[in-house]
Amino acid sequence: MFRIKIQRVKTVFVFPVLLLSLALSSLDSSATTVIDTLSNNTESPSFVFGHAPQYLDLSESESWIIDFPSQWYNASSYVFFMNEDSMVLSSLKPVVVTLPGSGEVAFKLQEIGGTAQKMKVDVIKKAPLVKNNAVVLGLLLLCLAFVFYTSTSNNKLLKKFYTVIPALLMCYLLPSILASLGIVNSVQSHSIYFIATRYLLPTALVLMTLSIDLKGIINLGPKSLIMFFTGTIGIIVGGPIAILLVSTFSPETVGGQGPEAVWRGLSTLAGSWIGGGANQTAMLEVYGYAQSKYGGMVLVDIVVANIWMAVLLYGAGKADKVDKWLKADSSAIKELQEKMEHFTQSISKNPTLRDILLVLGIAFGATAFSHLSSKWFTGYFSGIEALKGTTLTSSFFWLVVMATTIGLVLSFTKARKLEAYGASKLGSVFIYILVATIGMKMDLRQIVENPLLIVVGLIWMAFHAGLLLLVAKMIRAPFFFLAVGSKANVGGAASAPVVAAAFHPSLAPVGVLLAVLGYALGTYGAWLCAVLMEGVAPL
Repeated sequence: MFRIKIQRVKTVFVFPVLLLSLALSSLDSSATTVIDTLSNNTESPSFVFGHAPQYLDLSESESWIIDFPSQWYNASSYVFFMNEDSMVLSSLKPVVVTLPGSGEVAFKLQEIGGTAQKMKVDVIKKAPLVKNNAVVLGLLLLCLAFVFYTSTSNNKLLKKFYTVIPALLMCYLLPSILASLGIVNSVQSHSIYFIATRYLLPTALVLMTLSIDLKGIINLGPKSLIMFFTGTIGIIVGGPIAILLVSTFSPETVGGQGPEAVWRGLSTLAGSWIGGGANQTAMLEVYGYAQSKYGGMVLVDIVVANIWMAVLLYGAGKADKVDKWLKADSSAIKELQEKMEHFTQSISKNPTLRDILLVLGIAFGATAFSHLSSKWFTGYFSGIEALKGTTLTSSFFWLVVMATTIGLVLSFTKARKLEAYGASKLGSVFIYILVATIGMKMDLRQIVENPLLIVVGLIWMAFHAGLLLLVAKMIRAPFFFLAVGSKANVGGAASAPVVAAAFHPSLAPVGVLLAVLGYALGTYGAWLCAVLMEGVAPL
């Protein structure tokens, strides 16, 4: 994901300590120089600090020249940082940096005794074949159209294929294949994912929630909460178990000391897999994991979470068989599904252009208000020192909460009848676009980049899944509760409604409500998991 962030931060800088650390680091003469001054014969692509390109392409060059704006030339000396590497600059002449590899790179320019400028840039191995976002969006929608057309075909081979591979899973896998072949890239097309999560997702939540049967949701009973908390426990305990198992045959994979200790990096996974991005960032700040290694943890997060997403989507297409094996009572879920389908059929009309615009106007208007209110809530809670860095300061958290709340309020008004014009169907279209953009983030080639660290993640997720299956079998919980309870932990509000809607659009709010609970518990659960992992990690 491409992000550039520049901010001024007042700091107290101890110059002698810095010089000592630089002197000690320079004793290793064999180390690769990652920051150097610009020489006359240096031929590398360049950019101005604070105005980086959308991403840095390693196939274009591993070394990049960074220049500095002239208005910053107001101090006698600076320190330039790239992740943990640093260099003292007596003047702001251009520097040459050697990129550490693909992933996010953090740059900082520190004025001695003064302020700091910060910037984060994504690095990719090779630019995709398709760089135009309009073309990428067209390809994603073509994938969706292809899947829905073929999945409803009367062709015997296609029918047999879709009895094995659910259509929703194919909507996820086809964009993943495009990314794996280097045709598209989620970093290059980050704006599409941003639009899907920030605009289409909240709008879909409003459209799917305004006709909700709240009483029917409540009648689903406590099993959804039991499975959610089981998933949380599975993540908390699964982390240390994964470290213990991998340490028996590869202790260096889960060892390390200081900022490079692997358990510190895995704490960010715990934050992501119990809560979300805000909790993940909180763990990164709390435990100070080395920024140069953080890209590897992000890779594990993406690969393992997306593999598990594929498994859950496959299971959603086989829910009846799984429920039969679990001996689960899914009558309440089926009753709610049938009730919503009957309600939709009883009021269904052939919508006119006026009707469609009315539905979209109300839904996107609600999204607009959700954005406005999320900004206000974020600003208010960010002003409270004790809450800084928590989920309450996440604008995405409030965006999802407000969109769901507006939908619930509308369900008690005449707006409920907008379902007659296909409100939930429009919401489903937006959800499927989100599924395609999530699939684009899954590059199958990444699995072989750091196999042992990914093995840690797979063992961790396997324990989480095994515990969920065990408890579901014990309490005879339907697979729906298992899938949504898990994804509310591991995926958060961006993907929990997707998995819930795979069963029925009316069930999407269940995923949202549990995901919000995950945001609230994420930091606490991740902290406990980190303490346990530190205790079992090899030195």
